[in-house]
Amino acid sequence: MTTLACALEATDAVVEAAIDAGAQMLVVHHPLLLRGVSSVAADTPKGRVVDRLIRAGVALMSAHTNADAAIGGVNDVLADLLGVTVERPLEPSPAAEQPGEGIGRVGVLEETMTLRQFTERVAERLPVTVWGVRAAGDPDLPVRTVALCSGAGDSLLDAAAHSGADVYLTSDLRHHPADEALRAGGPALVDTAHWASESPWCHSVAERIADATGVTAIDLQLRTDPWTIGVHPETEKPRS
Repeated sequence: MTTLACALEATDAVVEAAIDAGAQMLVVHHPLLLRGVSSVAADTPKGRVVDRLIRAGVALMSAHTNADAAIGGVNDVLADLLGVTVERPLEPSPAAEQPGEGIGRVGVLEETMTLRQFTERVAERLPVTVWGVRAAGDPDLPVRTVALCSGAGDSLLDAAAHSGADVYLTSDLRHHPADEALRAGGPALVDTAHWASESPWCHSVAERIADATGVTAIDLQLRTDPWTIGVHPETEKPRS
């Protein structure tokens, strides 16, 4: 193998870009077959991707939960991007091969800032999406200790509450779990687009693979965020 391509997920556009780049392998974060399927026929969306990869002779590797938990993985990339010095995993891995492995991270900022300032930092440093970045909590709350989990992390709201963090950053937060966590005295919340919190890993893993193996590793830099329109009125419309 001489060329490898990296992306967040194996969409049709990503597969075509990998083929055009001459890649013999495509490394992604999200598994193509995340749930069981009864067919990979070429006339189905996922089957079409499988068929195209096979015909082009391109292998597909998905690093999902293992890349979330790994040292230097998706969560460490996110923490580094936001200026969070990692101290420990949010949820340690019971089968960790190295200390510090696990889902999510808990760490500290180089200096205390307000929740508003931290949210603005997140918006400035993550890829821009129509989803944007939103926060729940007192805008003037002092923030120093940060818990984070790239991707959908509302299953770790309790872990974040017990972590001692001032704020918990994750993606895809839902109304009721977020509201209940706040009312239970949990940390402030920062919610980002799923794609935005995970996609920085693609460039990092491409660099690490290239350094470790000597093969050409390419971050395809394709936006696979499914959301295309975001409307944010400056003021609420009066209720009739």
